[in-house]
Amino acid sequence: MNKGFYIAFLFFSLLFLQVFLLNNILFLGHINPYLYVAFVLLYPLKKERFLFLFLSFLLGLSIDFFVDSGGINAFSLLFIAYIRLFFIRLIFKKTEQDYLLFNLNLEPFGKVFNYVITLIVIHHFILFSLTNFSTQNFFSVLTNTLYAAIFTAVLFFLGTYIIRRKK
Repeated sequence: MNKGFYIAFLFFSLLFLQVFLLNNILFLGHINPYLYVAFVLLYPLKKERFLFLFLSFLLGLSIDFFVDSGGINAFSLLFIAYIRLFFIRLIFKKTEQDYLLFNLNLEPFGKVFNYVITLIVIHHFILFSLTNFSTQNFFSVLTNTLYAAIFTAVLFFLGTYIIRRKK
Protein backbone atom coordinates (compact mmCIF):
# COMPACT_ATOMS: atom_id res chain seq x y z
CA MET A 1 0.00 0.00 0.00
CA ASN A 2 1.24 3.48 -0.81
CA LYS A 3 2.49 5.27 2.33
CA GLY A 4 0.58 8.47 1.54
CA PHE A 5 -2.63 6.53 1.08
CA TYR A 6 -1.92 4.59 4.30
CA ILE A 7 -1.45 7.81 6.28
CA ALA A 8 -4.61 9.40 4.83
CA PHE A 9 -6.60 6.22 5.48
CA LEU A 10 -5.27 6.01 9.04
CA PHE A 11 -6.06 9.69 9.66
CA PHE A 12 -9.64 9.65 8.37
CA SER A 13 -10.56 6.22 9.68
CA LEU A 14 -9.40 7.08 13.20
CA LEU A 15 -11.15 10.45 13.02
CA PHE A 16 -14.49 8.97 11.97
CA LEU A 17 -14.16 6.00 14.31
CA GLN A 18 -13.48 8.30 17.26
CA VAL A 19 -16.12 10.92 16.46
CA PHE A 20 -19.01 8.75 15.36
CA LEU A 21 -18.51 5.54 17.34
CA LEU A 22 -16.08 5.71 20.25
CA ASN A 23 -17.23 9.07 21.63
CA ASN A 24 -20.66 7.50 22.07
CA ILE A 25 -19.33 4.61 24.16
CA LEU A 26 -19.30 5.11 27.90
CA PHE A 27 -18.00 1.99 29.59
CA LEU A 28 -19.16 1.77 33.23
CA GLY A 29 -20.93 5.09 32.82
CA HIS A 30 -17.98 7.41 32.20
CA ILE A 31 -14.95 5.66 30.64
CA ASN A 32 -14.42 6.61 27.00
CA PRO A 33 -11.75 5.08 24.74
CA TYR A 34 -9.51 7.50 22.84
CA LEU A 35 -8.26 5.31 20.03
CA TYR A 36 -7.18 8.24 17.86
CA VAL A 37 -3.82 8.15 19.67
CA ALA A 38 -3.08 5.16 17.43
CA PHE A 39 -2.25 7.69 14.73
CA VAL A 40 0.84 8.76 16.67
CA LEU A 41 1.74 5.20 17.57
CA LEU A 42 1.45 3.82 14.03
CA TYR A 43 2.75 6.76 11.97
CA PRO A 44 5.93 5.72 10.11
CA LEU A 45 9.20 7.18 11.36
CA LYS A 46 10.49 7.53 7.81
CA LYS A 47 8.27 10.51 7.04
CA GLU A 48 9.29 14.07 7.78
CA ARG A 49 8.68 15.29 11.29
CA PHE A 50 6.93 18.59 10.48
CA LEU A 51 4.23 16.84 8.46
CA PHE A 52 3.73 14.33 11.26
CA LEU A 53 3.36 17.04 13.89
CA PHE A 54 1.02 19.02 11.66
CA LEU A 55 -1.19 15.99 10.95
CA SER A 56 -1.27 15.09 14.63
CA PHE A 57 -2.35 18.61 15.51
CA LEU A 58 -4.93 18.57 12.71
CA LEU A 59 -6.37 15.25 13.89
CA GLY A 60 -6.64 16.49 17.47
CA LEU A 61 -8.16 19.77 16.29
CA SER A 62 -10.67 17.91 14.14
CA ILE A 63 -11.76 15.85 17.12
CA ASP A 64 -11.97 19.02 19.20
CA PHE A 65 -14.19 20.53 16.54
CA PHE A 66 -16.65 17.64 16.67
CA VAL A 67 -16.57 17.27 20.45
CA ASP A 68 -16.41 21.03 21.19
CA SER A 69 -13.58 20.60 23.68
CA GLY A 70 -11.59 23.75 23.03
CA GLY A 71 -8.27 22.33 21.84
CA ILE A 72 -7.40 19.87 24.60
CA ASN A 73 -7.32 16.89 22.23
CA ALA A 74 -5.10 18.82 19.82
CA PHE A 75 -2.67 19.76 22.57
CA SER A 76 -2.45 16.32 24.14
CA LEU A 77 -2.04 14.55 20.79
CA LEU A 78 0.56 17.06 19.60
CA PHE A 79 2.47 16.63 22.86
CA ILE A 80 2.78 12.86 22.55
CA ALA A 81 3.63 13.25 18.86
CA TYR A 82 6.46 15.57 19.84
CA ILE A 83 7.90 13.28 22.54
CA ARG A 84 7.43 10.06 20.55
CA LEU A 85 11.03 9.96 19.28
CA PHE A 86 12.37 10.26 22.82
CA PHE A 87 10.47 7.15 23.87
CA ILE A 88 11.50 5.27 20.73
CA ARG A 89 15.12 6.01 21.59
CA LEU A 90 14.55 5.12 25.24
CA ILE A 91 12.46 1.96 24.93
CA PHE A 92 13.62 0.48 21.62
CA LYS A 93 17.23 1.78 21.79
CA LYS A 94 16.97 3.13 18.23
CA THR A 95 19.11 5.82 16.63
CA GLU A 96 18.38 8.04 13.65
CA GLN A 97 19.96 5.50 11.32
CA ASP A 98 17.51 2.85 12.56
CA TYR A 99 14.44 4.98 11.81
CA LEU A 100 14.34 3.93 8.16
CA LEU A 101 13.97 0.27 9.10
CA PHE A 102 11.84 0.73 12.22
CA ASN A 103 8.57 -1.18 12.18
CA LEU A 104 6.45 -1.50 15.30
CA ASN A 105 5.16 -4.89 14.13
CA LEU A 106 8.69 -6.35 14.09
CA GLU A 107 9.63 -5.28 17.62
CA PRO A 108 9.26 -7.52 20.70
CA PHE A 109 5.83 -7.34 22.31
CA GLY A 110 7.17 -6.27 25.72
CA LYS A 111 8.83 -3.18 24.29
CA VAL A 112 5.81 -2.36 22.14
CA PHE A 113 3.57 -2.74 25.19
CA ASN A 114 5.73 -0.35 27.24
CA TYR A 115 5.84 2.17 24.38
CA VAL A 116 2.08 2.09 23.78
CA ILE A 117 1.11 2.22 27.45
CA THR A 118 3.54 5.05 28.19
CA LEU A 119 2.29 7.29 25.40
CA ILE A 120 -1.37 6.49 26.06
CA VAL A 121 -1.05 7.26 29.78
CA ILE A 122 0.77 10.54 29.08
CA HIS A 123 -1.88 11.53 26.53
CA HIS A 124 -4.76 10.68 28.84
CA PHE A 125 -3.20 12.37 31.85
CA ILE A 126 -2.75 15.61 29.89
CA LEU A 127 -6.23 15.33 28.42
CA PHE A 128 -7.97 14.79 31.77
CA SER A 129 -5.80 17.37 33.53
CA LEU A 130 -6.81 20.00 31.00
CA THR A 131 -10.43 18.88 31.18
CA ASN A 132 -10.59 19.31 34.97
CA PHE A 133 -8.01 22.13 35.20
CA SER A 134 -7.99 21.93 38.97
CA THR A 135 -5.86 20.26 41.61
CA GLN A 136 -8.97 19.50 43.66
CA ASN A 137 -9.94 16.73 41.24
CA PHE A 138 -6.49 15.12 41.07
CA PHE A 139 -7.74 11.71 42.21
CA SER A 140 -10.47 11.87 39.58
CA VAL A 141 -7.87 12.72 36.93
CA LEU A 142 -5.75 9.73 37.95
CA THR A 143 -8.64 7.26 38.00
CA ASN A 144 -10.01 8.49 34.67
CA THR A 145 -6.52 8.31 33.18
CA LEU A 146 -6.01 4.76 34.43
CA TYR A 147 -9.35 3.38 33.31
CA ALA A 148 -9.43 5.14 29.94
CA ALA A 149 -5.81 4.13 29.27
CA ILE A 150 -6.60 0.48 29.95
CA PHE A 151 -9.68 0.62 27.71
CA THR A 152 -7.78 2.40 24.92
CA ALA A 153 -4.81 0.02 25.13
CA VAL A 154 -7.07 -3.04 24.99
CA LEU A 155 -8.80 -1.66 21.88
CA PHE A 156 -5.45 -0.76 20.30
CA PHE A 157 -3.94 -4.19 20.82
CA LEU A 158 -7.12 -5.98 19.71
CA GLY A 159 -7.31 -3.83 16.59
CA THR A 160 -3.67 -4.34 15.64
CA TYR A 161 -3.97 -8.08 16.31
CA ILE A 162 -7.02 -8.36 14.07
CA ILE A 163 -5.40 -6.33 11.29
CA ARG A 164 -2.13 -8.24 11.56
CA ARG A 165 -3.95 -11.59 11.36
CA LYS A 166 -5.77 -10.60 8.19
CA LYS A 167 -2.47 -9.99 6.43
